Amino acid sequence: MPSHFSGKEEDFAFPYVSIFQLHELWERFELLRRKGSVKATRTSQTENCSSKRAKAHLYNFLPILKWLPRYPVKEYLLGDIISGISTGIMQLPQGLAYALLAAVPPVFGLYSSFYPVILYTFFGTSKHISIGTFAVVSMMVGGVAVREVPDEIFSLDSNSTNITDVLEYYSARDTKRVQVAVALAFLSGLIQLCLGFLRFGFVAIYLTEPLVHGFTTAAAVHVSVSQFKYLLGIKTSRYSGPLSVVYSIAAVLSKITTTNIAAMIVGLTCIVLLLIGKEINFRFKEKLPVPIPMEIIVVIIGTGVSAGMKLNEAYKVDVVGNIPQGLRAPAIPDIQLIPAIFGDAVAIAVVGFSMTVSMAKTFALKHDYTIDGNQELIALGICNSVGSFFQTFSVTCSMSRSLVQESTGGKTQIAGTLSAIMVLLVILAIGYLFEPLPQTVLAAIIMVNLKTMFRQFGDIMYFWKTSRIELAIWVVAFVASLFLGLDYGLLTAVAFAILTVIYRTQRPEYKILGQVPNTDIYCDVEEYEEVKEYPGIKIFQANTSLYFANTESYTTALKKKTGVHPGALLAARRKAQKRHAREIKAANEQRKKAVLKLTSSSTNDVEARVKHEIASDDLPVNGKFEDSNVQDTDVHDEHEHFVEPKTNIHSLILDFTPVNFVDSVGAKTLKAIIKEYKGVGVYVCVSSCSGPVMDELTRLNFFDESVTRELVFHSIHDAVLACQMKHGSAAKADSNL
Repeated sequence: MPSHFSGKEEDFAFPYVSIFQLHELWERFELLRRKGSVKATRTSQTENCSSKRAKAHLYNFLPILKWLPRYPVKEYLLGDIISGISTGIMQLPQGLAYALLAAVPPVFGLYSSFYPVILYTFFGTSKHISIGTFAVVSMMVGGVAVREVPDEIFSLDSNSTNITDVLEYYSARDTKRVQVAVALAFLSGLIQLCLGFLRFGFVAIYLTEPLVHGFTTAAAVHVSVSQFKYLLGIKTSRYSGPLSVVYSIAAVLSKITTTNIAAMIVGLTCIVLLLIGKEINFRFKEKLPVPIPMEIIVVIIGTGVSAGMKLNEAYKVDVVGNIPQGLRAPAIPDIQLIPAIFGDAVAIAVVGFSMTVSMAKTFALKHDYTIDGNQELIALGICNSVGSFFQTFSVTCSMSRSLVQESTGGKTQIAGTLSAIMVLLVILAIGYLFEPLPQTVLAAIIMVNLKTMFRQFGDIMYFWKTSRIELAIWVVAFVASLFLGLDYGLLTAVAFAILTVIYRTQRPEYKILGQVPNTDIYCDVEEYEEVKEYPGIKIFQANTSLYFANTESYTTALKKKTGVHPGALLAARRKAQKRHAREIKAANEQRKKAVLKLTSSSTNDVEARVKHEIASDDLPVNGKFEDSNVQDTDVHDEHEHFVEPKTNIHSLILDFTPVNFVDSVGAKTLKAIIKEYKGVGVYVCVSSCSGPVMDELTRLNFFDESVTRELVFHSIHDAVLACQMKHGSAAKADSNL
């Protein structure tokens, strides 16, 4: 690159064979494009009827048919067995614990840890994620169940000591809440299925990382607050909806004096043991063949201590209670509840899918395989909708179990199946052994598992340094979800995230581009010192599409960056013309007065002399002056003063490289810009316009007799060369006049 830059034409020129305009490209290759489309249509019709395509669809719908026949038993089976056992040991206590969050009896957490996992083995595409109960989704389910079936709906005398009355009260309440949770799983599964079949897997992109982290952090706060009463052994109502977290804290504090000391000691001991176990697993993960299953160890110890010391009878510590053996017969969900829970089902469906696909993509990238987002939607929808017939509540991917399943050597979905079989053994055979398990132990397991989510508060400092807009999304998602509830909070967060997109498109970066000498590369003149502008040509670029929301800012920035304001120039020209007309009119009136005054003289020679002088001063003849030197000079001066300092730019190039689409308002604005600048002698053209944008402009009737396709060029450099040639031809024509 030369160290000097003279600003001459040879510094900008680049050896191009011809200037390539897009309309020429269309004319030359239109026939080929039509032939290609016909050929593609015929090929598509042929493939649609082929058995190969039908087989491909079947493999996509049932991925197990693709990978199971090729399963390398010697290489994968041992790792899958170890991983399945480790994950199953973890899945058992979490299923019991997260059932409390869902406001249903613990056994339904076991059902939700069995049926969906088996179904995902057949339909899922991820080899490492663990499907089942998850804190955030369980909390959302519990909020809906408590809202639809509050404690107040069943009457129970607070002074009643009849055990039968108390059991009937809880049984009737829990039965209704199970119906709500099952109907919610059925509806959320149907929504996920519909989105999957309609190829709507892209909806997860609207749940950006800051939004998901803010939302899940708020959910972690909700979950922790909801477990305080179990940890302390306090009897309070469960709240849902806006400000539920405030009401829950207030209820716990109002009854803090009724804390069950025994329950609190057991719960805090379990928290300490779990934290120690997780720290050991983290510090020695390279040396340990499998992580220490502290959760199942704590459950076993807690169950043994509770049964041996009879904590329920002696110290009034709440326990899990009845865990019926065996599987329930299939039952149809209560569809009458659908209108009341539809909005909640949509939120659960989207959140559940977002959790699943984010973890699946993470493991797929790490282990070098691909997942199908739409098939993941279908798989999750089948897990929820079909599972609901077997009394399960909404499930999704668990982050903690997925990490255990992957880190312990899991290779395929077989590991998940083995973990489900372990849960099945508990349901069928040994579930009754966990009936003395204190609920405070489950609360401890839940709160410790939220440790990872609480670490997300560190995102605040990260986003503060990197992106204030993403920080705003995180904060809005957290605050809205914390105080408005998880359902309304999610809706608010998504709406705010969409508003930030609109804000960014309305406030894009506007640049004036210049040429890197002796190349066809054009960059921002404010960023690179060597980049220079060609005299008389301005190249304007906006890193956004042109549509109704930003047309005004686009036009304003164009005038500001180029320094050419057509409206102001035309107004100044009209003002100069009007002022000059007033001056001419005043001069004419003065001359007329002089004529009248002189013609009143009685001396003929004076009259003749005056007429001669007036004639020599070029009085108007038929409304015009014969000699217009003075007027022409004045007009030229006015033109020089108002117009010439602004018209040193003869060409304007609009770079459309970043433009993805143009709507009708944007097309009208673009046409107005071309005509407006043409009115002040500035030639406007468009460069680097993509095919889809050209199609949109054509459909919007953008091109006509005044705005032709000749104004659109294939590249910036083609447009620059065309502007040079056009201006050179115009200058040569003016010099010949």
